[in-house]
Amino acid sequence: MDWFLISLIAVAVFITGISKGGFSGAFGIMAVPLISLQTTPILAAAIMLPILCIMDIFTVQKFWGKWNTEQLIQCIPAAIIGVIIGGLTASWFSADWLKIMVGTIAVGFTLNSWPRKSRTSPLKPFNAFTGKLWCSLGGFTSFIAHAGGPPMSVYLLRANLDKTQYVATAAVIFTAINYVKLIPYGMLGQLNTSNILLSICFTPIAFLGVQLGAWLHYKISTTFFFKFMYSCLFLTGIKLIWDGASSLT
Repeated sequence: MDWFLISLIAVAVFITGISKGGFSGAFGIMAVPLISLQTTPILAAAIMLPILCIMDIFTVQKFWGKWNTEQLIQCIPAAIIGVIIGGLTASWFSADWLKIMVGTIAVGFTLNSWPRKSRTSPLKPFNAFTGKLWCSLGGFTSFIAHAGGPPMSVYLLRANLDKTQYVATAAVIFTAINYVKLIPYGMLGQLNTSNILLSICFTPIAFLGVQLGAWLHYKISTTFFFKFMYSCLFLTGIKLIWDGASSLT
């Protein structure tokens, strides 16, 4: 373990903590590519998963009781089914093509749904069946390509929650997803004692990141928050398309 890798993990953890604590994990996609500058993507993902689980606890505690229970009941079972399907079929899919697909969906949704002055009414929520499909896709892509954020954002942005409900609800959903992911990750040999102990060492940085993110969350306006979330979804989609296409060429 060299100091450059440790520094990369620390930066990735801090950015992800801010993102989870205030902006529903909008920057979380940066963590694995950043750590991968000095190691393999598989190891980077294995290092980040226990840290994400720790961050989830901090975030849920910070926004305790502010989530939308109806959305949790709708989403969590479907998301867990998506994780299970991903674990059973991981060898069937190309993560690169999946990134391109998810990225295209994210970009298309953003361009179609971006808040406009001409829009006089909020976006219509998905019906129950369509909502469950998006949540299942979020759990599936979270397992296969660590890209569960865009499908889940597509779902939650149509749920017409206020900004604090949005972050709190997303935090509980991803807590469920990440803790369920520990089981298949462990069975596939992607978690070991050294990775878990390494993750624990970054707990103070994760805590500080979440606290700063939560502080920023309450300092910004609701209008800015949702414009920011749409922007992050769009940029995340572009990055997924770029990463997937770059790996294929």
